Amino acid sequence: MKVFCGRSNPELSREICGYLGIETGRCIIHKFKNDNTFVRIEENVRGKDVFVIQTGAPPVNDYFMELLIMIDALKHASASRVTAVLPYYPYARSDKKDQPRICITARLVADLLESAGADRVLTMNLHAEQIQGFFSIPVDQLLASPILCGYFSRNGVKDCIVVAPDAGSAKRAEKYARELGLPLAILDKRRDPLNDTVEISHIIGDVRGKNAIVFDDEIATGGSMIETANALIEHGAKDIHAGAVHAVLCGDAPRKLQASAYKQVVVTNTIQVAGEKLIPKIKVLSVAKLFGEAIRRIHEGKSLSELFGKHL
Repeated sequence: MKVFCGRSNPELSREICGYLGIETGRCIIHKFKNDNTFVRIEENVRGKDVFVIQTGAPPVNDYFMELLIMIDALKHASASRVTAVLPYYPYARSDKKDQPRICITARLVADLLESAGADRVLTMNLHAEQIQGFFSIPVDQLLASPILCGYFSRNGVKDCIVVAPDAGSAKRAEKYARELGLPLAILDKRRDPLNDTVEISHIIGDVRGKNAIVFDDEIATGGSMIETANALIEHGAKDIHAGAVHAVLCGDAPRKLQASAYKQVVVTNTIQVAGEKLIPKIKVLSVAKLFGEAIRRIHEGKSLSELFGKHL
């Protein structure tokens, strides 16, 4: 087994390799002055089971192209199998044709990965589970719920209610609520797809006098999360916490979250949270052990479903 990593999240890649007890595969990644990307694999991979870790962090297009080139280089170096490990799947929100004359980009990403030579994909908490159906190769989706729920369980869930920020996330939030043994509330949210603004009109469920935990798959601009917190405050909620898998945190999202009503925002490191993004309110949990164990099990031909109920 060999594990290579792109440049999108080197810290997570090092943690995963540390869990597996192996060195990160040696390769050279360079960008020429004409903006072309160059990749050279620096060790023998003939007949090896190879995993390439690259997350969908900004600059998304650069890192995704880097991943495609790495996969192609490994296949032409006679690797027996190449698994693309995408902790955060790029273009995951473009999963359906909800406007005229647009691209279902998540499906295009799947086509490109297969064309480059990926034999398998390992990812975490897809925005929509139907993305797995865009592939004709095996796709394994890991879930961060054991990690997030484990954190909130250890830190107390007294007088709490789980909140889904919109109807689309209700099914996911219900799984968190069931695992934590808490009731569920759902917000009626309407989004403008062009300017990414949201409006919340109703709350289904009683949040008055309760502490709230808002769960979502990602935080991008932070607008939806902040509007959710404001609506909960207006309806009498007390302390408000957030749990999200992917901390995209575009633009001034960290500053807005820091100034928001949230007591704490708990995320994972599928995308590296560093520098100005690492505000005092953000708590980062590592998914390295979960990915490391999944990679080990894929290599050894063992089941991954057993991982979903474990708090690693």
